[in-house]
Amino acid sequence: MPNPTRRSWAAASTPTAPYSITAARVWYYLTDTSTWEPYYDNVADISFPQGGGPELKGDLAFGFGTWTVEQDGTPEERLDVLHAWLVEDLPGGRVRILTQETQIGRPAAELAKQTPNSMLNGHQAWLDGLIRAASDRTPSA
Repeated sequence: MPNPTRRSWAAASTPTAPYSITAARVWYYLTDTSTWEPYYDNVADISFPQGGGPELKGDLAFGFGTWTVEQDGTPEERLDVLHAWLVEDLPGGRVRILTQETQIGRPAAELAKQTPNSMLNGHQAWLDGLIRAASDRTPSA
């Protein structure tokens, strides 16, 4: 029987980015959390409870507020998320960006019922903003 508090879905993808970007440039904006808020308006309160950051690496624990839920909280509020990204250069100067997310918790079950699907739309906005950011600036790193 399916778990009513679990939700799995594929979020967004773009097999061809119409900008002069590379996978390394996209990866910079994806893994440096200090760049997120300017290009994605559905992220706030990025934190690193055990220190570190703002760059994501290894087993670094981090959290942030999104979708009006927090990753920590009571069982009714808690949202556990596993998020995967594939970013790769393709022939012809193209970049493939794929993202998939699995959410576990009561907030995920409620979000799954929404139409239009705010999670798909929100992740497409994140992906679009990521591409814009990677095409507009030179990373300082």
